[in-house]
Amino acid sequence: MGLKEVLHFYRGKRIFLTGHTGFKGSWLLYLLDSVGAKVTGYSLAPHTTPSLFNSLKFSNNITSIIGDIRNKEKFQNAFNECNPEFVFHMAAQPLVIESYKNPKETFDINFTGTLNLLEILKDYNQKVQAVFITTDKVYENLELGIPFLETDKLGGKDPYSASKAASEILIDSYAKSFFKDSNVSLATARAGNVIGGGDWSENRLIPDIIRAKLANEPLTIRSPKAIRPWQHVLEPLFGYLKLAMGLHDNPELNIGPWNFGPEIKDVKTVEDIINIGKKLEIVGEVVLEASNLVEAQCLMLNISKAKQKLNFKPKWCSERAIENTFKWYHNYNNGIVNANNLIESDLEIYLNTL
Repeated sequence: MGLKEVLHFYRGKRIFLTGHTGFKGSWLLYLLDSVGAKVTGYSLAPHTTPSLFNSLKFSNNITSIIGDIRNKEKFQNAFNECNPEFVFHMAAQPLVIESYKNPKETFDINFTGTLNLLEILKDYNQKVQAVFITTDKVYENLELGIPFLETDKLGGKDPYSASKAASEILIDSYAKSFFKDSNVSLATARAGNVIGGGDWSENRLIPDIIRAKLANEPLTIRSPKAIRPWQHVLEPLFGYLKLAMGLHDNPELNIGPWNFGPEIKDVKTVEDIINIGKKLEIVGEVVLEASNLVEAQCLMLNISKAKQKLNFKPKWCSERAIENTFKWYHNYNNGIVNANNLIESDLEIYLNTL
């Protein structure tokens, strides 16, 4: 089944999406809205100015609720009002540096918020497929330079990674304790470093590059040799959509983690991204900042499971994804095209890529 058919599978479906005001959440909301899905989004207000969510226009099929996943009562009321057939849990505190500044809040959001959703699902009496989005950083990273398999040991040196690894253990516990042979089918999805137009978060490489360019200031980086599985946002989103669809059609896929990332040959260092930016005359002076914070130096994902069982296949190499992302910001910041048209253009090109 092609990606167009995967997307159209969700036409008219009732979907509950947490984190819909974030970068990835806004992209997924747009995709689902484009095919007429009935989506209820539940999230905090956008935390950046500008934000992709506020830059996009959505149809009347979208219900947006500003709320906190730590507020169990409001969370449950929004969920019940939606009466969903599918759930995508993306709400999170997603930044490593922020997790060092506010570790307790990071655990409260990422762990307790996930626990609240699991409790809501436990009491739900309708058939539902739920995909919990975590991160490639959930693995215990011994810096061996080997792509992580879903069966590898979980860990997390920084608070963000640890909070997501803890959430994975929590989800697995609930799945095996309460959701075997039940109306709830669920899985977790671990994606790599996701890029694309519309991300204005702090302490993320490409948004930092764009800010430095607009301000005509040097770009400050921490770890030029750090290796990451960079991928365009459409890659993991279609992975999540395929996974939820698979849960719906194939009970054997129920319970367990899934990696979504680029091919191993496409992983790149921070320095590689900067060099592409220099080639495109987007990156100028670069300043190396000393940091005492512990961050993974090498992250790679083995995506064999998703390729074999979901027919997941990355379409864009990392260099194309990076260049396309820089072009997106150029067109947006210069007022050439609005956010809706930029996403629509990316989607059309992506779907037609062999």
